[in-house]
Amino acid sequence: MIRVVHYINQFFAQIGGEEKADIRPEVREGFVGPGMGLNGLFKGEAQIVATVICGDSYFNENVEEAKAEILEMVKKYNPDVFVAGPAFNAGRYGVACATIAKEVQDVLNIPAVTGMYIENPGADMYKKHVYIVSTKNSAVGMREALPQLAALTLKLAKKEAIGSPAEEGYIERGIRRNYFASDRGSKRAVDMLVKKIKGEEFVTEFKMPVFDRVDPNPPVVDMAHAKIALVTSGGIVPKHNPDHIESSSASKFGKYDIDGVMDLTAETYETAHGGYDPTYANNDSDRVLPVDVLRQMEKEGRIGSLHRYFYTTVGNGTAVASSKKFGETIAKELIADGVTAVILTST
Repeated sequence: MIRVVHYINQFFAQIGGEEKADIRPEVREGFVGPGMGLNGLFKGEAQIVATVICGDSYFNENVEEAKAEILEMVKKYNPDVFVAGPAFNAGRYGVACATIAKEVQDVLNIPAVTGMYIENPGADMYKKHVYIVSTKNSAVGMREALPQLAALTLKLAKKEAIGSPAEEGYIERGIRRNYFASDRGSKRAVDMLVKKIKGEEFVTEFKMPVFDRVDPNPPVVDMAHAKIALVTSGGIVPKHNPDHIESSSASKFGKYDIDGVMDLTAETYETAHGGYDPTYANNDSDRVLPVDVLRQMEKEGRIGSLHRYFYTTVGNGTAVASSKKFGETIAKELIADGVTAVILTST
């Protein structure tokens, strides 16, 4: 019987939501939550012997400690394979799943697999290192995700050859292998071209990355009468982070009133951003969000006014889909408030 250890977060363990995201790692015998469906799909070939549970905030805010604790729990059960998630498009959960899967794989030499939506930051960070089954963007896709996750888990445990991403359902890892094709390259290329001209479906042998292209707006003609707003992904927040914006994989943004605020001092503002040394940002948050400079420009008449609200979130590991949603919401409010232009800052 193949032995499996499964990793899930506090939500899928039915412990709680965001209010329980700080729980430390714990281990339970057998399967928990989605592990029940996963275990059934093994059809007697494998069994989940233990489930490790950890809060998303705890893991992402205490990565080294969490990895060490979880590795000890996993070692105790001597599994043949390790499974994390699936995390779908939950950013912090996805990063945690991929991070611990790589750690188990690298340190314990145990094959590991996880699953998540392609836009999850964990996928972009770790797809070259671990197998990540491609899922829908929410748990609605659990029924489709688990069979592929189970199949790949068994293959890894049995040390069987893993097929292409299209065959196995995992996210492309950027790894290329040589193979012998029945037709020479020139013929394959012409066949694809003919299909493209006819509007027929074809599969390229060399996918190109797709980048957003944004046409720049025309320049601001009259800065002396322009209303300027500040928006940042650098995580600047009022002291003690009143809205609890996450230090990584942010699920929200904040909107804060700076009417009458001339300077962001160490006593009144700080950064919620993880992943870099926050000392200089905490000592003077104007280094990330230049309120002091814009107040001086406002006083000198170089700009018309500084918008009374600034918007902030954390860019560290935040999903692209979340960032787009934040941007659309913020843009609508700024337009409604008559803002002329925005200065967007980061770390």
